Amino acid sequence: MKRSIIFGAALLMAACGGGNAEEDAAAEAQPLVLSDQDVASAQLSKVAGGAVLTGSLQPAWIVTISAQVPGTIQRMSVDRGVAVREGQVLATIQAEGIRGAAEGARASVAAAQANLAVARQRMESAETLRKAGAMSEIDYKAAAAGYEAARAQLAAARAQAAGATEQAGNATVRAPMRGVINSRSVDVGEQVNPGDELFTLVRSDELELAGQVPLDAAAAIRPGQTVVFTIPAYPNREFRGTVTRIEPMANPQTRQVGVYLRMKNPGGIVGGQFATGRIIGESTQEATVIPQAAVRGSGADTHVLAIQNGVVTRKPIKVGLADPTTGMIAVEGLQPGELVITATAPIEEGTRVQVGNAAPAQTPAANAAEGKE
Repeated sequence: MKRSIIFGAALLMAACGGGNAEEDAAAEAQPLVLSDQDVASAQLSKVAGGAVLTGSLQPAWIVTISAQVPGTIQRMSVDRGVAVREGQVLATIQAEGIRGAAEGARASVAAAQANLAVARQRMESAETLRKAGAMSEIDYKAAAAGYEAARAQLAAARAQAAGATEQAGNATVRAPMRGVINSRSVDVGEQVNPGDELFTLVRSDELELAGQVPLDAAAAIRPGQTVVFTIPAYPNREFRGTVTRIEPMANPQTRQVGVYLRMKNPGGIVGGQFATGRIIGESTQEATVIPQAAVRGSGADTHVLAIQNGVVTRKPIKVGLADPTTGMIAVEGLQPGELVITATAPIEEGTRVQVGNAAPAQTPAANAAEGKE
């Protein structure tokens, strides 16, 4: 809001070029003229607490899909802007060494199974001979140990085969969730290594706005609170969402707390747009409220400049909930009807002021100067 403050004394001094002591005293006697926009009256009202976050509205789920095995891109099944379902094949990596290792591991399993079958037959025969008294206890224990060793070898071979098969399966790149391919970083024939980015997959059925609020404001925010979103690209429309997460610690440098807001995408809203999220908080009953622009200082020095009998008076206050929609804030220390200064220009306590459009009277010296002109 445009604010105008007319300093009568300064204008007279400029017109007179300094003047003499009497003229200076007359100039000092002139009150400071404030426009109606420079002051506000404290009033009783309900105020809705909350906070306002602004920033980029992003898809709630953004997944980077990376290569898990080294090799060459053999086939590319999708491109940017393509919708995919969970588990759909996106690309195939030619990784012959890994595929060969998987085949060798499966062969090792087959060999271990055959060894276990032979070891089982030997143990069964040893048990028969032992019962007939034709085998010593030592030979029987050796046959039993051979059987257990064969079982262990089979278990190890199966574990190795499972890992090799999983690695071979990673050569086929699949979508971890449904969504839309946002970016593609490779082409067919390119060499890739584990960790290289292949695709970015996004889901935009929900959109998220991440921001930070002061520590004091975060104390009044809870998950599940209603949020009203406004997006410049969609004028005259409001979208509803909720607070989903609040970080448990404030940033030690900024003393700000991270807050995350989400809304359902009604369709057509592209991620990355600038948006404002207003968190709707609790209401106070019949609180004394003033514009937030009237509050000066912070902490124990929080105060307003009130106008009492035409003189600026510094009054300490305590602030409460702020309504992000109206710009009003609940305060203690003021009575309804008291006038407070909302202008941002510095004004000293004890300054005489006049509210209204009346111009300050000119000194005789100024009138004389005008007559000469």
